[in-house]
Amino acid sequence: MKLGELASRLGAELRGNPELEITGVKGIEEAGPTEITFVANPRYTALARSTHAAAVVVAPDFQEISVATLRISNPYHAFARALGIFYQPPSYAPGIHPTAVIDPTAVIGSEVHIGAYVVIGPNVRIGDHATILPHVVLYPGVQAGSHFFAHAHSVVRENCILGDYVTLENGVIVGADGFGFSKDEQGHWTKIPQSGPTRIGNHVDIQANATVDRATVGATEVGDGSKIDNLVQVGHGSKIGQNTLLCSQTGLAGSSVIGNNVILAGQVGIAGHCTVGDGVILTAQSAVSHDVPPGKMISGSPGFDNRTWLRAVTIFQRLPELLKRLDRLEKQLGKQ
Repeated sequence: MKLGELASRLGAELRGNPELEITGVKGIEEAGPTEITFVANPRYTALARSTHAAAVVVAPDFQEISVATLRISNPYHAFARALGIFYQPPSYAPGIHPTAVIDPTAVIGSEVHIGAYVVIGPNVRIGDHATILPHVVLYPGVQAGSHFFAHAHSVVRENCILGDYVTLENGVIVGADGFGFSKDEQGHWTKIPQSGPTRIGNHVDIQANATVDRATVGATEVGDGSKIDNLVQVGHGSKIGQNTLLCSQTGLAGSSVIGNNVILAGQVGIAGHCTVGDGVILTAQSAVSHDVPPGKMISGSPGFDNRTWLRAVTIFQRLPELLKRLDRLEKQLGKQ
């Protein structure tokens, strides 16, 4: 593809030779003379001056460099779109593999691919253009919308509801029993039935080996456009808003309420029954056991305001030095 055509498809301003032939997309240090790359983080500005790439996708006010530039307000998103132009994932033709086991009461939409050893239970409903890869299991009563994509070994439990354009990566479990037990009179833990389903909105992606538990009563809910990373645990009865990110190894205890446009970075922990407001950011390894108002940035465990946490960390690193100074002052005062 010519660089000029690529710029046009991305809606970017081209500064450079439109006739350059572009064959692919790579990172800024690996890209060669027929590939494009991008700079969205200022720390990589110096690499843009030395890159061997044919062109770099940058912000409109980026400095002039020797290679061609594609200038656009969101370089990272433009780069992602360019990847979609040059990289095409495997496609799966409509059809049902002969080893698939499909209950006769299941309703399957048109143009659906069902792979080897898939199991689809009674009263399941699957929308059009779904792709269900080998060893996926859909329990009785599952509903999945159009363009559902389930990678190998993902599982959706009974009566769970998934919207349109939902993607489950390998090993995802939607609707596993929540961790609910009560003690009887003899002090033995007794399992509490988990009667409520999990409901997943539209355009939700759930990455490998993540688990979204079903609810004791009511439902566990994930809003439209939210993304759940690898190894995330969403506890029973939790509510996740729209366009929220739950990054790797985050854990939500039962009945957590997470607002819209929230970012929970890696290894964040949320105690049960806590509410995290819209637009909140919890930085990596933060943990909260209290409600968080909208718009806050929280760090640390226990979590508190990010700016205060940054000052506290700076002081913490100086504690040995401060202790020595305190010892010297005490000795000086003792001699007086």
